[in-house]
Amino acid sequence: MVNRLRTASMTADEIFATGMRDQWHAVCPSDFVERGGIKKVRRLGEDWVLYRGSDGDVRMLADRCPHRGAPLSQGVHLGDRIACKYHGVEVDGTGTVAKVPGMPGCNLEGKRLVTSLPVREVGGAILAWFGTDPDAEPGPLELPDPLVDENVSAFLCYAEWEAPWRFALENLLDPMHGAFLHHESHSMFGGETTARFRIRETDRGFFFEKTDQRGVNFDWVEYCRTGADWVDLEIPYPATAGPGGSFGIVGMGTPIDAETTAVFFWRYRRVEGWERDVWRFLYRTVLEERHWEVLEQDRVMLEAMAPDADQAENLYQHDLGVMRLRRLYRGRAEELAKQMAG
Repeated sequence: MVNRLRTASMTADEIFATGMRDQWHAVCPSDFVERGGIKKVRRLGEDWVLYRGSDGDVRMLADRCPHRGAPLSQGVHLGDRIACKYHGVEVDGTGTVAKVPGMPGCNLEGKRLVTSLPVREVGGAILAWFGTDPDAEPGPLELPDPLVDENVSAFLCYAEWEAPWRFALENLLDPMHGAFLHHESHSMFGGETTARFRIRETDRGFFFEKTDQRGVNFDWVEYCRTGADWVDLEIPYPATAGPGGSFGIVGMGTPIDAETTAVFFWRYRRVEGWERDVWRFLYRTVLEERHWEVLEQDRVMLEAMAPDADQAENLYQHDLGVMRLRRLYRGRAEELAKQMAG
């Protein structure tokens, strides 16, 4: 029997605050977990430990030894397992107790007592399945198109913001803020400061887009639920920004806890051959710093907002995407709460 975490009895409000379960979430950049190293992270309000096994694959366990509850993240990497530093109990990547050095043959050995999450690596990031039933198989995952298209070149940008995860995601479903907050950006200075929007349904989510402007600024965003939640958007680039088409962003936001978010932005362009090399060089030497300045503007704004800022709003037509997103997650949180209670 797997030692279940507190997700077995969460309310809808708790789920809404700390993140949706029964889906994939981005956890951290792949290079955070080095060979022979152990990495502690907090995601969806719980502590986890990641390490690479002898085969190079990442394992992700609840950061709690099944013996006395000591943090496995303070343990010793033994190749295919971790040895707890407190009493030496060894736990493998499936969460099974492999050895109890202090008492060989102990009845703990051979039992799967630590929650282990299925993981995948894509685009330089580690994704994990956060399920309500630790014994159930993970759900399917359809990856964002730009992360699997061989004609797309992408850079992963990672940061941690002291703001609720919903603020970070809603920021991406708010194209109009680009014309104000980012009006001095080299890529978002153009376009009108007034607009009308619409929601356009797709088989994997919806577009939230301007009806009276296209190809000028941050004019649209696509929200997708494909096993993981992500957004895709494109920003037209001037010729001075190098070869390739529009500059695209795939974004994900994973709750660290109710007040903090891990944000992932894959910045990409569709480029091939020598143009790919030129674009990557130009990005690293000139454009990357500018893009971080834009992200910093978002971070400063969201971190300055009160945690309950969304409880005293006066929304209008530009906020249709935000309202749609909130209804979706509120409904999903209520479904999950009933499922856990049942």
